[in-house]
Amino acid sequence: MKIHLTAIIKTKDEHRAAVLSVLQHMVEQTRKEDACELYSLHQGIDDSNLFTFYEIWKSQQGLDAHNQQPYIQAFGELVADKLQEKPIILATTLI
Repeated sequence: MKIHLTAIIKTKDEHRAAVLSVLQHMVEQTRKEDACELYSLHQGIDDSNLFTFYEIWKSQQGLDAHNQQPYIQAFGELVADKLQEKPIILATTLI
């Protein structure tokens, strides 16, 4: 079963450029993963501190492997200091 994820990330204003750089690196690396079908990053129009990922994964196993990658772990280290709040992750499937 394919997994569709939406991840909502709100960065602190003073850390926007640094967080964006990390997010763009995640996109570059993640798109190389075999289990990744789609991995797109969006920035808010009205709030430039709002970033949203839309992702499609071939399987839960592939998503689990993705979450263990060093570039994903590096993002996790930013959460406490550079984000306004913990990211919101919505996992869905197409019906």
